Amino acid sequence: MQHAVGVPQPPQGRPGPAGPPLPAAAGPHDAVETTGHIKLPVGGPVALPSPPPAPMPHGAPPPTVAVLLIGPAGAGKTTVARYWADTRRAPTAHISLDDVREWVRAGFADPQAGWTDHSEAQYRLARRTCGFAARNYLANGISCILDDAVFPDRPVVGLGGWKRHVGPGLLPVVLLPGLESVLARNAARTGNRRLADEEVARIHGRMAGWYGSGLPIIDNSHHDVPATVRMLDDVVGRSLASPPAW
Repeated sequence: MQHAVGVPQPPQGRPGPAGPPLPAAAGPHDAVETTGHIKLPVGGPVALPSPPPAPMPHGAPPPTVAVLLIGPAGAGKTTVARYWADTRRAPTAHISLDDVREWVRAGFADPQAGWTDHSEAQYRLARRTCGFAARNYLANGISCILDDAVFPDRPVVGLGGWKRHVGPGLLPVVLLPGLESVLARNAARTGNRRLADEEVARIHGRMAGWYGSGLPIIDNSHHDVPATVRMLDDVVGRSLASPPAW
């Protein structure tokens, strides 16, 4: 909550040749705090999507949605999410948790150096920031796709935090190619986004827990990005008609 800062009042003018009195400065109760085009409800989560009452007319813009793309390092989450956002027929934003987490420059707690209380706190902060951004975009009629390596067996980096910050209307989709594909894609990475092969294999193994979870899973081992995005579109359409229980 922002506290109003005292604003010096301009001197009141006097009637006469100089013109009418100057209006008094707006008081703290006269201003309406807004974010984007409209006022965002405080903490308003994204509601569960309602199934469309009838098939969408051909050529109609797709509905406004929030998608969470889950997968291990090297699955292609960021590439697929960006392409999906670039090619939709409706305004769509891409929100990468890794990008938001790396907004912290000095003092960045790199999880690759070890998962500590400091790196966990920065992760939670980034996730909360992404959730606020997603709700704000949706409140202004802009769909969004978020990507994160969400683990099925670790509550700290699990779905619960995303549900808390975005809402039950978030549509989670798992992108889970085979280990060989993940290793090859990770090898093409540079900088701190590239992990050791052992770490990639460990993360990939833990992601297998999503099988049997009820969430939609896309195996993009043998599909290029456009083909994977077409599969994602199909999954999102089915999720809108019958939202997954999570």
